[in-house]
This record gives sequence, C-alpha cells and structure tokens, in this order.
Amino acid sequence: MRDLPRVLLRNRKPDRITSLGEYRSSGGYRALETALRELSPQDVCGMVVDSGLQGRGGAGFPAGRKWMGVAQGGPHPRYIVANADEMEPGTFKDRVLIHADPHQVIEGMLLAGYAVGASKGIIFVRPAYGRMAEILDREIEAAREAG
Repeated sequence: MRDLPRVLLRNRKPDRITSLGEYRSSGGYRALETALRELSPQDVCGMVVDSGLQGRGGAGFPAGRKWMGVAQGGPHPRYIVANADEMEPGTFKDRVLIHADPHQVIEGMLLAGYAVGASKGIIFVRPAYGRMAEILDREIEAAREAG
C-alpha cells in the first residue's frame, strides 16, 4: 500500500477543535490566497476537474464537472451549499471533520464559491447537531474578522 499524505484529517486532534491560528500555521487558507491572487475561476475549476475529486453523495459524481456546469451557465445569484446533515445510517464524517477542522470546510467553500461565482454560502446542519452549528458560527466569524 502506498504511503499517502494525510489530507482530510491532517489537523485532527482528539477532543480539540483546530483554531484559525493553528489552521493558518499548518498552511490553511494558502490555497484560497493563491487562487484569489494568481488563478482565474476557470483555472480553479480546471484543477478540480484534473484532480478527479468526486462527490460524497453516493453516486460519486465528478465535482469538477458540477463546478464547471455552474460556472459556465448557472443563473445569478449562485450559492455554495455544504450538506452536513449526515442522513446516511451510521456515518459521522461531517461531524468529525467540522469538529476537528472547521476552517478546512470554510476554505473549501470559499474556493468553490470563487470558482463558480457564488455570492453566498450555506451550511446545512441537522438540528440535533447544535454544537456543530455553534462551532461553525464561531469559526466563520473568526475567519471573517481575520479578513
């Protein structure tokens, strides 16, 4: 088996939420800064197409194709929606990721929004996950205050 770098949960620490400072010190928000400074939205969409990234909704739909479709013809206003509902039985992926590294979700949404020309982002959290919503609210505000 190949020794692949840990990406999705690289900042995960048991029982700790990665703060904005910790996320930035581990390279967080650099991809967004680079995209905004050096890449066009089409370049970002192309990178996602080339990466082979697939959706996690069960069908494995290519994320890059979805982004390109929105960027090339969707009406305005455009929105980025993150579904953290976890309706699949026995799954806790959204909760683990958001509790461990909320800024990774925030940065991903900002990159997607830039790529497709979205003006707003929405994160759907099931009502039973109130703590997750509190974490997201707090960390979105921290990111907003930091610019």
